[in-house]
Amino acid sequence: MANPNNPTASSDSNIQMVFERQGRTALQLRSSTAAQRIAKIKMLRDAVIAHTDAFYEAAYLDFKKPPGEVDVAEILPVCAEADDAIAHLAQWMKPTRVWPTLLTAGTQSQVQYMPRGRCLIISPWNYPVNLTFGPLVSAIAAGNTAIIKPSEMTPHLSALMSKIVRTAFAEDEIAIFEGEADVAQSLLALPFNHIFFTGSPAIGKQVMVAAARHLASVTLELGGKSPTVIDASANIELAAQSVMWAKFSNAGQTCIAPDYVFVHESVKQQWLASCTAILQKAYGSTFEDQQNSPHLAHIVNFRHTARLKALLDDARKLGAKLLTGGGVDESDCFIAPTLLDDVPAEASIMKEEIFGPLLPVIPFLNLDDVIARINAGPNPLALYIYSQDKVNIQRVLQQTLSGGACVNHALLQFLHARLPVGGVNNSGIGNAHGIYGFKAFSHEKAVLRTQVSFAATMFKAGEVPQYLRKALKFFFL
Repeated sequence: MANPNNPTASSDSNIQMVFERQGRTALQLRSSTAAQRIAKIKMLRDAVIAHTDAFYEAAYLDFKKPPGEVDVAEILPVCAEADDAIAHLAQWMKPTRVWPTLLTAGTQSQVQYMPRGRCLIISPWNYPVNLTFGPLVSAIAAGNTAIIKPSEMTPHLSALMSKIVRTAFAEDEIAIFEGEADVAQSLLALPFNHIFFTGSPAIGKQVMVAAARHLASVTLELGGKSPTVIDASANIELAAQSVMWAKFSNAGQTCIAPDYVFVHESVKQQWLASCTAILQKAYGSTFEDQQNSPHLAHIVNFRHTARLKALLDDARKLGAKLLTGGGVDESDCFIAPTLLDDVPAEASIMKEEIFGPLLPVIPFLNLDDVIARINAGPNPLALYIYSQDKVNIQRVLQQTLSGGACVNHALLQFLHARLPVGGVNNSGIGNAHGIYGFKAFSHEKAVLRTQVSFAATMFKAGEVPQYLRKALKFFFL
């Protein structure tokens, strides 16, 4: 076991040394059994559970994240991911039989799931535990080594995760390096076999460039402006409760949070009234009540607070109307839950991913206009529709493209451990969770076995045999 009191230094030489040592370990892990991998996953899961109280404290110190959100959005997803892998890993690891084709009759084929080798996991600050240890479960399940680079923006949570990793694993199998962007750059310069990155599309592009230098495979969990559609048939109370929870949990600092809402003109006022009542009940009716609410996270740092304030100020300057909220205390990194109306398309808040507690509301009459507007932008990571009209639901799902979607709720698609989680183009590449995460960290190797000399048959007398030529002509021409 590594010594937690002697943390791994994040120097280039030490990173290189650990990387080389993991190369030797990766070769050994190719023959690791399901039981061996499951034991490591159980050890990680149990360590996370044992440090629950410490995670509460660290999350509060970093950005006043409420304990309930730590439970639901950090610890529970990791445990669910681990439990799913523990229950199903032996089955996932079994080679998949593939039936022969006409041209390969008499052969036996299968797909074997091989570890990719040395993997790099770069995790974000908004859900550090979930988005670090979730991918780590998949990397271990697939039989890989891993080096983790957690975010420097949540130092208390990163330090606690580092303690857990260094206590539970030898660094020649699982290592973690804290530090600023220079540490990430040093890691990205190395020829990893696979890189799993969660963060913004802008940084994701840099990661992909770095991976291309070594032709490393990548999983990119990015973001984007995830739209929400509420039509005239929607259950208004459900739509209000769900969207307010999904948007303002973690102060809106969620990659799959609703980024803007299209609400049908006929139900807009009713929906807004429900939203206002829900916000006041959950967080208080005054700015002071909300700022002191134990149920509202704060913004992660001063820079992001200033960025969000600039988005709000720009929108209001261009004519956006404040429906509720709008209060900002930059010194406390706090922004009240805010709903905005009549936000002009040229406002920055309608172009950039918000990643904070600001929600533009856009009325509509024609669903075709909504679909066209969604399709005019980059493909989002998530899309939400609230409706009782099956035709409308199907139109939105079929005529838009998003990483995932949820009908009559939000965020739950991420909490379903057996659904793939991933984006499309600007919102990501590849999938995570469950068997999809296992496959992301695995190479699917094609294996064919035969005792028949097809070469001798095919090239006897220098030509394709007559019987095979007739078969090809019959079936394919």
